[in-house]
Amino acid sequence: MAKRPVHGGNLAWAAEIAGCSPGVLVDFSASINPLGPPDAVLAALQRAIPTLGHYPDPAYTDLRRALASHHDLSPDWILPGNGAAELLTWAARDIASQADPTAYLPTPAFNDYQRACQSFGATVSPWPLLSADPSAVLVLDPSTTPDQSLSSPPIPAVDLRVDALMVASPPTASCLMNNPHNPTGHLFRLDDLRPLLDHFSLVVVDEAFMDFLPAQEAPSLVPWVDRYPNLVVVRSLTKFYSLPGLRLGYAIGHPDRLQRWQQWRDPWPVNTLAVAAAMAAVQDTAFQAQTWAWLPPTRQALMAGLSAIPGFSPLPSAANYLLVKADTPVPPLQLRLLQHSQVLIRDCLSFAELGEHYFRVAVRSESENERLRTALIETRDL
Repeated sequence: MAKRPVHGGNLAWAAEIAGCSPGVLVDFSASINPLGPPDAVLAALQRAIPTLGHYPDPAYTDLRRALASHHDLSPDWILPGNGAAELLTWAARDIASQADPTAYLPTPAFNDYQRACQSFGATVSPWPLLSADPSAVLVLDPSTTPDQSLSSPPIPAVDLRVDALMVASPPTASCLMNNPHNPTGHLFRLDDLRPLLDHFSLVVVDEAFMDFLPAQEAPSLVPWVDRYPNLVVVRSLTKFYSLPGLRLGYAIGHPDRLQRWQQWRDPWPVNTLAVAAAMAAVQDTAFQAQTWAWLPPTRQALMAGLSAIPGFSPLPSAANYLLVKADTPVPPLQLRLLQHSQVLIRDCLSFAELGEHYFRVAVRSESENERLRTALIETRDL
């Protein structure tokens, strides 16, 4: 039997459990926009096929210009990469090269952060976000969320505790975090993040899910990169534009730092098809607007549906996924959902602070979300 996956989206493992082909599964484990890929991107990929007989431009001049225009920056402040994961690897190497090779990491956190830091000898210092105080629970707005069942578990509060972090950490250290936060979906505001920039030697913020918020609502740190040379923002194009198979991300930071990262890596990290897809994606304003209009009501409906099931408590989210606390262990539930409904949810065993009583689900189409809700009702007590 295939090994239980660490990340979401492992359809080969799930299909083996479910006894079906991967294409039959409804995948809630990977937080990918169900509206894409955009038609403009598919057309760009088709046009790029004749160029596959040539190497990509090693400087990625056109791609950097397109991404820079998207953020109103100079191309020198952009470094494309083979997915955000590749760029986070170089961020970890940069952290390890600081005078104090310690990364303060708000947890629970994507486990690849720790893997990358440890591979270069950096020390990871966890900074818990979820309150350990049982009385400190998140109060949901009763005007937008149905009453919680008395049998549903309490939802812990998410708190960065910036003041305490500043006292506990030396200014020679680094901070590595994401916003919106994965897996909780919590959105940190600019006032939460500015003290980190003023304090730490290096701050790396993974904004992989920031595109799911309209620009006027997104507390992105991209506009601050020219004011803080110690800041690097990592972005992903694969989740919002439904392109995880192409592997494309980019870093935004001071040109001197990005040139150093460039010297560390192999040539041609981004393939020709990914370049074409990215340039088309960031110019597709119609697809962006469609996603921004679709996500909030669909996410709220999914949250309401899950909240109405006794034993499940979803956390409010600004992203395209929900973290759900369950009153029973999730791994057996995950297996039953696969075997009886061909539905895949993401267990949270890889988030050490969460353990077996949490799962994460992507926000998908209304019909797929209803299939998830029905499957949970039918299988939780089997």
